[in-house]
Amino acid sequence: MSLPMSEDCILDHIAIAVKSIASSKKIYEDMGMTFSSEVEEVKDQKVLTAFAQIDQNAHIELLEPTSSESTIHKFIEAKGEGIHHLCFKVPDVKKKTDELSAKGYRFIYSEPRIGAGGCLVNFMHPKSTGGVLIEISQRPTP
Repeated sequence: MSLPMSEDCILDHIAIAVKSIASSKKIYEDMGMTFSSEVEEVKDQKVLTAFAQIDQNAHIELLEPTSSESTIHKFIEAKGEGIHHLCFKVPDVKKKTDELSAKGYRFIYSEPRIGAGGCLVNFMHPKSTGGVLIEISQRPTP
């Protein structure tokens, strides 16, 4: 069965909270994925990130906390390692944030912020999305 694809909302990555990127990435490498050699620190979020390509659009993102103040550290302490959020690539994060807010969805940030890879991001609050933390992301323009 073939379903129509959305052109303005594409799965970008599945983020997984881990205690250690170095030890966790082996699972995905054993499945045949290759991680970028770059591990990026997102200081604002107090995390290290590593990405592996799944297909032409989607990635696995491993998130390792750099501080006990990190939301990822708190997530791991409360729930253990595992899927943290889904991220969807959109053409315009600000516009999509406004559209979804008008439909009653709550966001973590009042305005989008810079995330990993210089992307503009915002997070839909899980209390308004059936318990799933959803990130919307806009790639930086070259």
